[in-house]
Amino acid sequence: MPETRINLPPGTTIDCYSIIRLIGTGGFSLIYLAEDQKTQEHVLIKEYLPKRLATRGQNLQVEIIGDKAREPFNQGKRLFYKEAIALSTLRHPNIVNIRTFFLCYGTAYMVMDYEQGKNLGNYIKRHKGKLSARFLMAVFPPVLDALRLIHSQGQLHLDIKPGNMHLRPGGNPLLLDFGAIHQFATSRRSRFSQVVTPGFSPIEQYYPSGYVGPWSDVYAIGSTMRACIEGGPPPSAVERHAKDTMQPAAKRFKRRYPKGLLEVIDWAMEVDPLLRPQNAGSMLQALTGEVGDDEDNTRTSKPK
Repeated sequence: MPETRINLPPGTTIDCYSIIRLIGTGGFSLIYLAEDQKTQEHVLIKEYLPKRLATRGQNLQVEIIGDKAREPFNQGKRLFYKEAIALSTLRHPNIVNIRTFFLCYGTAYMVMDYEQGKNLGNYIKRHKGKLSARFLMAVFPPVLDALRLIHSQGQLHLDIKPGNMHLRPGGNPLLLDFGAIHQFATSRRSRFSQVVTPGFSPIEQYYPSGYVGPWSDVYAIGSTMRACIEGGPPPSAVERHAKDTMQPAAKRFKRRYPKGLLEVIDWAMEVDPLLRPQNAGSMLQALTGEVGDDEDNTRTSKPK
């Protein structure tokens, strides 16, 4: 579907930042490269502009499309701020750094550090998968360590996929786009919005009453690792739940990758949430063999 939202034009000044160009779009936001006029540093600015709820009107103001969209738009804006607040409290070398956030033009904005590198999703496409075990072991343990911090703060990412991972020079990963960040509930309850990416989202994320938790992010990590090998997204969790015809990685790729690595991927991608590692720390321990000091890192099952 072609992009219909009007982006902020280059040269627009917002707060103390000058827009350089639009560099990314999502269902709920636009992302710009900008310059900090005080320091002349490049930054990223994320603008809350949900495609189905709002448009840009005169004088660059964001306008809600109809009365029925007003409450969803305002609720989404509150969640956008929640993302910014949550991220601003997380300090980790593999989590994008939030500089500030503010309101302007009738919507919300988040300013992040800009770092050189490439998108993992594009990197996978360019290499048609087949990324090495050495690459996987360089990228995913740091990401899992970042997720472990997120989970320890009672938060979930819920939108992990290759497109939301950035590879800095040397392959040093950065976890991006926390637009779906959600507080870990202690009981089953409906969620306001669903962010689902076929192939990467687990079965429980498809339904408003699905019981999401750290195990949901674990599934997405396993799927992202498999995509690095296979070159594209795995079958959707809905397809697999109905009839799982996906061949286990430990069988399909056994001639090219270490058995232990493939078994951890398969464990993370169990359709049944109870059969997966229950948090990022547990998966990290299995992947690296490190000794965890957190009692929550206990395995619920072991790779065969």
